[in-house]
Amino acid sequence: MEQVSETFTVDLRRLTVLRELQRRGSLARTAEALHLTPSAVSQQIAALAREVGAPLTERDGRGVRLTGQARVLLAHADLIAAQLERARADLAAYGEGGRGSVTVGCFSSGILGLLPGALRALGARLPHVRVDVVESEPPDLFTALDGGQVDLAVAVDFAAGPPHTDRRYSRIDLLTDVMDLVVPEDHRLAGRDGAVPLRELAADAWIVGHPRSCVGAVARAVCATAGFTPDIRHAVNDWAAVAALVEAGAGVALIPRLVRPLHDGRRLSVVRTEGEPPSRNVFAAVRTGSEDDPVLAAVREELRRAADELMIAVWAT
Repeated sequence: MEQVSETFTVDLRRLTVLRELQRRGSLARTAEALHLTPSAVSQQIAALAREVGAPLTERDGRGVRLTGQARVLLAHADLIAAQLERARADLAAYGEGGRGSVTVGCFSSGILGLLPGALRALGARLPHVRVDVVESEPPDLFTALDGGQVDLAVAVDFAAGPPHTDRRYSRIDLLTDVMDLVVPEDHRLAGRDGAVPLRELAADAWIVGHPRSCVGAVARAVCATAGFTPDIRHAVNDWAAVAALVEAGAGVALIPRLVRPLHDGRRLSVVRTEGEPPSRNVFAAVRTGSEDDPVLAAVREELRRAADELMIAVWAT
C-alpha cells in the first residue's frame, strides 16, 4: 500500500459499506442489504483501502474477513458518524424543531400496540412535523437506520439486533413486553387455577413466528429455556392470524400483551405460567449524536410516555 497523505479524505459512503460488511460478515449478505452486487461491494472496499492506504479485507476460505486496520478504521468511523449526527441535530435545534419529518422503523406488534398513542400525542405537540412509519426488524432495521432511510428504530432485543454496548446508537429502554401463553378455550389447561410449568405444553402443537424474526426467535428461546423444543405446526408472524389459529384449535402460542386488543373477545384462554412470565425488551434507538435533535427527542419522549401508559393500563390487569 502507498503511504497515506496527511491530508487524505475518506468517502463516507464507502465507510458505510465497510460498517455493513462488519455487521453482515460476508460480501454477498452485505450486497443484499445495500441493494448492490458483491462486485460493487468489493470495489467500494478496495477504493476505501486505497484512500486510507491500508488493507481492509483478507481472504478467508471462499469469503473475506476484516483486517486489524479495518477494525481500527471502523472505530473512527463510529466517531465520525456520531459527530455528523450531532452537527445535524444542532442545525435542527437552530430551527427549534417546529417543522420537519421523521421516519420511524418498528416491528409489527410495536406498530399495533405502542405507536398509535405516541403518534397521537406527537401530532398534538408538533402538528407541522410529518411522521412516516415503516415496518422492519433487525438486522434490516439497523441497516436502514445507519443509511438514513430510518431516523428512529423501535425494536426488540434478540440475536439479530445490536448489543447494548454498540456505540453507533443511542438507545432508551421502553418496556418489558410480557408474552402470554394463549390456548383454545376447550384446551385441557384453559381456566386452570394456579400457574402452569411451560414444559407441560411440550407435547402440544405450537404456532410460532418465522425463525429469523424477533417473534420466532423469542418464542423459541423461551421454550428452550423451559427445557423443550416446540412442535411447530404453523410459522406465522401476523398476530391476528396467530390468534385465529389458536381459537380454531390449531395449537398454542405465546402472544405479546402489546397486541392484546387483537385477541380480546376471541374464544381463547390465557394461562399463567410458573416463575417470571416470558417477556421481551422493547427499546428505541437513534444514531449516536442525533439524540439531541428536537424532533427525535420529542418522538422518544412520546414513545416513553406511551410505553409507561401501556404498562399501567395493560400490564397491571
